[in-house]
Amino acid sequence: MTQISLQQVLEALVDPVRRMVLSQLVRAGEDLTCGTFEAPVSASTLTHHFNMLREAGVIRQYYVGTTKMNTLRAEEMEERFPGLLSAVMAACAAEADAS
Repeated sequence: MTQISLQQVLEALVDPVRRMVLSQLVRAGEDLTCGTFEAPVSASTLTHHFNMLREAGVIRQYYVGTTKMNTLRAEEMEERFPGLLSAVMAACAAEADAS
């Protein structure tokens, strides 16, 4: 996480599909398989979004058997960029309420 820059994280979170993935992980409160996410994009495009989030340190992916799991790196992100994820989630909620 020490090599992750704020720029990387912000670039990852600027995309609405990636914020949607983040919101679903936060709401679930548990690790989710790739196939459980609802997104308005194809599976291959969603894979690209997962990669962007992983490379920015926002999520961690791991396998359970042949199933790829996704977990939010909330504690690590809070240590590196205090308040950032909660601010992004609050802004997402406010934006959703306004629409």
